[in-house]
Amino acid sequence: MNPSIIYQDNDIVVVNKPAGIAVHKGVAEKGETLADWLAEKFPEMKKVGDEPELRPGIVHRLDKDTSGVLIVARNQKAFEFLKLQFQNRNIVKKYLALVEGDLKTNKGMIDLPIGRSQSDFRKKLASEKAGGGLREALTEYKVLERFNVQHSMSNIGGYTLVEVYPKTGRTHQIRVHLKAISHPVVCDSLYGGKRMTCPLELKRHFLHANFLEFVSPSGARLKLEADLPEDLAEVLEGLRKK
Repeated sequence: MNPSIIYQDNDIVVVNKPAGIAVHKGVAEKGETLADWLAEKFPEMKKVGDEPELRPGIVHRLDKDTSGVLIVARNQKAFEFLKLQFQNRNIVKKYLALVEGDLKTNKGMIDLPIGRSQSDFRKKLASEKAGGGLREALTEYKVLERFNVQHSMSNIGGYTLVEVYPKTGRTHQIRVHLKAISHPVVCDSLYGGKRMTCPLELKRHFLHANFLEFVSPSGARLKLEADLPEDLAEVLEGLRKK
């Protein structure tokens, strides 16, 4: 496990989470998690949070195969302070995603409620067919770059690099919303469907939380970034050469 610490003070720790590591234990996750790694380095976290025995200090999550910036609280006061910012949508979140196909509109807002899939417990749906009660979900996006590369096994007609700004925090929100507009994240084994492609032998979905802006418990406004990891950067470099 190789997370790196981007920032820390007496109240919070901000880490760059690598792909392949779950944030905390769950029904399907029994291996070592980021929460385990953090609790070993910062033992005070073991008593912090709504469910500290399961998610010590964890204020928000990233999917297991999503990399990037994650905030963790070191004390209960900091936890409640940050939790309120997320609930009030005061935290600016930016992601980089490579999606299948040529996304024609340069920018837009996806306003589709999300609920549980009734056919697959692992999945969420932005559809009236979803079960468990639909919840509001908003995702803004902006096109950064287009790659006119035809995949030999698909008719997707290239790829598009987008910067994504989720305004709400539903599980799998970005992946579900991009799938709903027919531009799923590349190499997404859960939402990519039968025509899923993994350019240049990518081993996981191309989604990276590259930026967070928020007010720390000390009152300072922080803007923290995590560079694109090597596996994703190599994919972009390879596509630019084609």
